[in-house]
This record gives sequence, structure tokens and C-alpha cells, in this order.
Amino acid sequence: MTISELKEQLRQRDARIKEQAARIKELEKEIEDLKKLLVERAKAKEAKPPGEATNYSVGRHERKQRKRRRLRKSTGRKPKDVKRDHATRTIDLYWHGANRGKCVLRREQFVWRLIDGKAQYVHYRIFDKPDSTDLPPVDGVRNGKCEYGLEILVTLAYLVYWTGVSIDKACGIIVFFTGLELSKSQADSLLFQLAADWQIEYDAIAELVAAAAILYIDETGWKIGSRSCYTWIFSTLTTVLFKCGVGRGKAVLSGVLGDRFEGIGVTDDYSAYQSQFSEHQLCWAHFLRKMIAISLRNPDNRRYARFLKSLFAVYYEAVRASRDRRLSAGRAAKAKRLQWRIRRICRRYGEVLDDAASADDAKFVRLRNELVDNIEKLFVFVLHPEVEATNNRSERQARPESMARKAARTSKSERGAKRRGVIMSVLASLSKRLEQFTLGSVLSEINHWFETGRSVFREELAKLQAATAAPSRAPP
Repeated sequence: MTISELKEQLRQRDARIKEQAARIKELEKEIEDLKKLLVERAKAKEAKPPGEATNYSVGRHERKQRKRRRLRKSTGRKPKDVKRDHATRTIDLYWHGANRGKCVLRREQFVWRLIDGKAQYVHYRIFDKPDSTDLPPVDGVRNGKCEYGLEILVTLAYLVYWTGVSIDKACGIIVFFTGLELSKSQADSLLFQLAADWQIEYDAIAELVAAAAILYIDETGWKIGSRSCYTWIFSTLTTVLFKCGVGRGKAVLSGVLGDRFEGIGVTDDYSAYQSQFSEHQLCWAHFLRKMIAISLRNPDNRRYARFLKSLFAVYYEAVRASRDRRLSAGRAAKAKRLQWRIRRICRRYGEVLDDAASADDAKFVRLRNELVDNIEKLFVFVLHPEVEATNNRSERQARPESMARKAARTSKSERGAKRRGVIMSVLASLSKRLEQFTLGSVLSEINHWFETGRSVFREELAKLQAATAAPSRAPP
């Protein structure tokens, strides 16, 4: 190694020593700063010396008491004197035919009512004999503690669930038209109270659905918070059952219908419905919509157009046969003829496509295979004219639920999903039974429930149970 190279190495070593020395000084300064910061933090966490109160006046004590009262949560209840001053009407209640001279004031109740479309705070004074234990009830009110009439609860339920507006907007609509101010928490509580009252009607509707002769079923997506789930709709001619916030498996069907439904089920081709019904009618609208979509995506494909035309021809012939009241014994032969026509237009049943086939070709082959595989489930509505060819009866009920899901107006909790199912089932079933589905007709029906002691659903269920139990009690 030459002298010049040694000098260069020495120069580089001296430069590194200077850099390291400068870095050591920087680190030592950072350590000192951190030590000072730790000392300051430790002093900040030390217990502060107690502060001695120097003001022992009565005013200071009263201010502390007022602050404590403000922090205490209010129950929201108003004294009766305040309620009396706020009431706009006073109504005295007696039993019909009671001797008013012998009656005394037993109880007072203050209720918000809708009278002539406007909210009024009514003061009910309830009179009866001093020793009576059965006081006159207030018509149209849930119980002796409720401060809102049933017309308000039903209106709120109709706005939130039937029309699909949020609770905030429903409260805004009510205050705009009636002048009644409801907070979101009050509205939420009233809906839960209504669902609790209607739970027994919901159970009766579920039993009527399970005992139906013809049942239309559909399901649509739903959400509870961020969790994906489903809403099931079970429809008959007069009854609708909603199961909200549940899974999509067969367990939901078994929970409602049992292991096997001894009637005719009208559904789509979802696999959970297989082997569930004694007779099964598949929805024709689903098959036709699938073929229409394929044809629209391929307008120049003549094979798709011919198949769609032939499929519609078979469907229209089946509908005419179903509506033809002249057919009786010939319905089975007509159904066999229609099944033969399906096999004829699906001559390439079981065709296997190679990997190069387009997605629409695969869907077309799959559709033909589905038609032939389910051929016994295509024309049940021809054999039984009272059965519909499509599942539109349940799909119409599912459409508002689907729109609510797309608008992110789903349930926040399982309790809220159950509340939705109860209220929607009762309202939808009433809409099927009432000649005019209005607030007045719904309230009239509910008042009839109070008078008779049970709803129209429980009356129908009792008659059905009596009819099915009578043959078993008959002597041999």
C-alpha cells in the first residue's frame, strides 16, 4: 500500500470520527430534552393540593343544588295540574245506564287525539261507583296509561312502514297536518308498543298461513345494521306474513310451515322450496323474464327469438286452459299436452356446451334444462284454476321492502326487524280484507276487536281449528 493511499484512509477515518462525534452530541441533547419532558409530565400528574372553600353562603349552596337537579335525568312526565291547563277538551265517562248521582270521580287520563284531522289534548274524567273495580275504558286508547290515541299509532305505523318514510319525516308529516309534535324517541316507543299489542295477531296470522290451501312465497334481501339477511313474504288471498331479518335457508320455511306444507305452494325455483309442498307451482314470470333478458341482449339471434315466441305461446295456451270453466275432467289431459309442447321446444335438453360458449348461450341451455327438469311443476295452475301462474302476489308485497333496502331504510337491530314484521303483517292482512283501506276503516276494525275481545284473525283461526277438530271427535 502506498503512502498516498494510507493518507486517504486516515483522512476518511478522521471524517467519520467527526460525524460520529456530532451525532453523539445531538443524541445527548435529545436525551436531556426527554428527561426534562418526563419531569414535567410527572409534576403534572402529581396530586394537586386541596382547595379550601371560602364561600359558605346560602346562595352558593342553592346554585350547587340547581346544578344537581339539571344533571338528573327527567322522566318526561308532567304533573296533572300542568296537564289540566294544557287540555283543550274535557270529556266525562260513565258506564252506559249508570246512575250518575251515585258515581264519583275515580280516575283522570290525558290523551292526545286526532279530532277532525287536528291534534287535541283531551282530559278524560272517569266516573264510577266508589267500590267498583271495573272502570269505564277510554275508547280508542291502548290502556289506562297511554297518552296517545290509536289513530296516532296507526298513522305513524302507516307512514313509517307502509309508505316507507323515515321516523323523522313521519313526525314532520304529523306535525304539519295535525299540529302534534312527536320526538323521534316518542315515535319509536309508540311503534314498539303497537307491535307488542299486535304480537298475538301476528301469531294468529302465522297459523293461518300454515293452514292455507294455496300459498305464495317470495324472499328479498334485507339488512340489520351492517349484517345482510332476508325478508320472507308468505301470502294468501286474505293474509300476508312478513318474516324480517332472518336467513335464507330452509329452516325459515320449516319454522313457518313445518316439515311439509300440505297444500299448493307457488314460488320461484330457489332450491330451498324443493320437496316442501304436496304440489308445487313454479312462477312462470321468472322463466319468461330470463328468456326476455337473453333475447334483448341478442336482438339478432333468431334462435332466441323463436324460443321466446314458442314459450309465450305455451304460456298463453296454459292461461286460457286455466280460465276455461268448461274443462273439468279434461284438465289433466290438457296439462299433459302442454308438458309435451315444453319438451318439444326444448329438444336439445341436456346439451353440454364447451368452454368457448358465450354466457348467454350457457344461460339459454340452463333455462331449457330447468323447464324440462321441473315440468311437473309448470302446469299445476291448469289442474287447479284457483292457483295463479305467477308469484306476483308475494312479489308485489316484497317490492316496497326491496325499495326500502335500496334506500338504506333497513332495520338497525333484530328487535326493530321483528317490530317491522309484526306491523307490516297486520297492516298488509287488513288491506286484503277491508273493502277500503283507510284510517277510518282500520280504526273501526280495531275497535271491533276491543268490543269482541279478539281480532278477525283469531276468530278465523278459531273457526278453522274447530272445523278440523270436529271430525276427530265424531263417533266411529
